[in-house]
Amino acid sequence: MRRSLPQVLGVSVGFPAMLVLVALGAAELLRGAPGLMAAMRWAGAAWMLWLAWGIATAVPPAPGAAPGKPMTALQAALFQWVNPKAWIIAGGAIATYTGGDGGLLSEALALAALFAVAACGSLLAWAALGAGTARLLRDQAALRWFNRVMAILLVASLIPVVLS
Repeated sequence: MRRSLPQVLGVSVGFPAMLVLVALGAAELLRGAPGLMAAMRWAGAAWMLWLAWGIATAVPPAPGAAPGKPMTALQAALFQWVNPKAWIIAGGAIATYTGGDGGLLSEALALAALFAVAACGSLLAWAALGAGTARLLRDQAALRWFNRVMAILLVASLIPVVLS
């Protein structure tokens, strides 16, 4: 759990910062180009399918293998700029929740604050769940099945995306 905290911090700060910067540069483009939003949605769905395939076919680490080196907070914050899911979420949130009477900057800052709180809470919960699950999945066969179930759930989470 402790090894995950820098990544939690990086995403919780990095994504909201990205969201504000994207809002200031791309809000009008995204609002005026529904085709672009649809293309981003389909590209994101394809990316998620690729991730699901990678999860389902991942080879479990060898017993006793040292854990990989986690991202630093800065790496996690900068990763948001190359993460297709982050772009889709930022674009969708900007196009949907800005444009009112509050002014773009203040709306984007409020949205960023909301995402920072939500990201921190959910990422801490996922990290705790992952730490607990790792203790239960020491058997390679169990880990393979767990990965397959998680991949299926990831694919299932795309249903609302492709139906909208």
